[in-house]
Amino acid sequence: MAARLEALAREAVPLENPWFGGERAEVLRAQLKGVTDQKQYLRLQSLYATELLNSGKSLEAIQELTNLQKFVSDRQINLSDSDQSYLSIQMALSHLRLGEQENCLARHSTESCILPIRGKGIHTLDRGSRGAMRVLTERLGRFPDDLQARWLLNVAAMTVGDWPDKVPPRWLIPPSAFKSEEEVKPFADVAPGLGLAYENLAGGSIVDDFDNDGYLDVMTSAWNLRGQTRFFRNNADGTFTERTREAGLIGEVGGLNMVQTDYNNDGHIDVLILRGAWLGKAGRHPDSLLRNNGDGTFEDVTEEAGLLSLRPDQAAVWIDYNNDGWLDLFVGNESTGQEIHPCELFRNNGDGTFTERAASAGVAAVGWVKGVAGGDYNNDGRMDLYVARKGEGNLLFRNDGPLEQGGSPKGPWRFTEVGKAAGVTEPLHSFPTWFFDYDNDGWLDIFVSGYATKNVGDVAADYLGLPTRAERARLYHNNHDGTFTDVTRAAGLYKVLITMGSNFGDIDNDGFLDFYLGTGDPLLDSVVPNRLFRNDGRGRFLDVTTSARVGHLQKGHGVSFADIDHDGDQDIFEEVGGAVSGDFYHNVLFENPGYGNHWIALKLEGVKSNRAAIGTRIKVVVRTTDGERAIYKTVGSGGSFGANPLRQEIGLGLATSISQAEIVWPASGTTQILKGLAMDRRYRVREGDAQAVPITVKTLDLSPGPAGKN
Repeated sequence: MAARLEALAREAVPLENPWFGGERAEVLRAQLKGVTDQKQYLRLQSLYATELLNSGKSLEAIQELTNLQKFVSDRQINLSDSDQSYLSIQMALSHLRLGEQENCLARHSTESCILPIRGKGIHTLDRGSRGAMRVLTERLGRFPDDLQARWLLNVAAMTVGDWPDKVPPRWLIPPSAFKSEEEVKPFADVAPGLGLAYENLAGGSIVDDFDNDGYLDVMTSAWNLRGQTRFFRNNADGTFTERTREAGLIGEVGGLNMVQTDYNNDGHIDVLILRGAWLGKAGRHPDSLLRNNGDGTFEDVTEEAGLLSLRPDQAAVWIDYNNDGWLDLFVGNESTGQEIHPCELFRNNGDGTFTERAASAGVAAVGWVKGVAGGDYNNDGRMDLYVARKGEGNLLFRNDGPLEQGGSPKGPWRFTEVGKAAGVTEPLHSFPTWFFDYDNDGWLDIFVSGYATKNVGDVAADYLGLPTRAERARLYHNNHDGTFTDVTRAAGLYKVLITMGSNFGDIDNDGFLDFYLGTGDPLLDSVVPNRLFRNDGRGRFLDVTTSARVGHLQKGHGVSFADIDHDGDQDIFEEVGGAVSGDFYHNVLFENPGYGNHWIALKLEGVKSNRAAIGTRIKVVVRTTDGERAIYKTVGSGGSFGANPLRQEIGLGLATSISQAEIVWPASGTTQILKGLAMDRRYRVREGDAQAVPITVKTLDLSPGPAGKN
């Protein structure tokens, strides 16, 4: 596989890949030599400057844009408004990116790029942002309604401490626009002290216990063709050690997303890396199935497992669709233009191999698939599928079971597409999605975020309450009858969220699921805050981004909620970085400050059901001063871009004790009742066993330097 991936990188054609900034710049520079046609020169020179910027050569981009401005002035060329706008915004972005490189990257602080920027996030070298402000102020003087320029001016002013007082009132985006809807405790980025804040482009993240020592490790991918997959082992003392080479992962490069599982039921967490997304014809890349050997190493078994398929994708989900106790794989492939790549459903044969069955099962969907999720939305005991597509309606595949009554799990199986009838086809430009029971009624609901804007001005419009045609998110409430109701507006989520990576968890352990959205798009103007929404338990989600201090302005990709330090609350790891080669940034780990509520963590182990217990339903009944309440969770890795641990971390709120836990296993269909569980404890639960087994691990201090406390 490493050789195959290296060949793809070596043979790639720069002009066929819009994200190869450096290589594309060199091609354009060569084309500029000897050009005499004025129109052709203008076109190539502007493209050349843009590719220099995209490749991280900000100073060179500024110089080439300056040369272009002089060329236009000397020859008295009248540019169109759109051309003038493009060039001025590119000049501003070149200055802004220079400021980021000289400060946020070269002088990185844990407060860098956190909106609103303050403290150590203020740039000590201000030439980049000051240059951007000059260009943007001139732009707004001519076009005062340009929301793109207005947003960028405010961000630039933040970086040098001029916001809000020194921003002209007519162009100010006021602090009230960013005010949290509820005050929560601030999180702190502790990644630098743990060795996890390495620079990356866009990619996926998994936080899970890969070596079964009880402590959570970290794995990330990077989507560039030579972007190395990295593995960090938790040392169980508050530190991590990179073990990429020792794990046998050198050469496992590329991949915008990754998802974990235990596909062979051996008790070790395996990994699937997804590749080729956004690249169309140039994205005919193989995915990789990495088998965990249980000795600290991984082995690429893609080809021998029957999963070698050269199609562009970044969305997949592991489900046991036929309830035979072996996890199957659904892959959402991307079809764009003339590139038609139907989705694939790989049935697990139980012997380490898979057989593709999408067409016969009725799920060989075609579309620009950006997110997929699995869940039993109608509580019939069979896992269903939701497919989020960009540019057309989303799909809901209801699992109808075997074609023949009493048929074998290995026999023909059938899904029926019911998205329109169920009322869940929007938004028409979708990206990440998931099933979750946000209101604890025992029925899975659906969240799917929108992904379509003209530019960052659409985000500015949303913050300012101005009209915009940008795509918005959707929250669908399960009606318990096979249909859903769109409750987005009532839930406070009808927003321009332009989401990529994302996931859900329970930041305050109140028993209601919250979520964090990694935002932005490939364009360099898309410096928008990642967003944290807290579930108030009454049907609304409150934006608490600013007070939580998690509004990172850099591109957010793989998101993982996980109690990394074992203090009982979930921290947030985020793989950060953009698409073009120069848009890299440091990954972050936001440590949860703690809210004092109770919790329980359950590591489930299937016997007849799949050993990873994916799809297993959990109901924890707790006693409170107001009576009993039920809290529901389904085992899985969470959202469709970024992966939580398969160990379930469940908030119990102000419970006084646990009455019981009910666990419904998917393959056997049995309900396991556990009593005598204590709050604020971790347990291992094996399918069919009468008692849960306590797990003992240390609470870790994530401040710099090794420290552990009992």
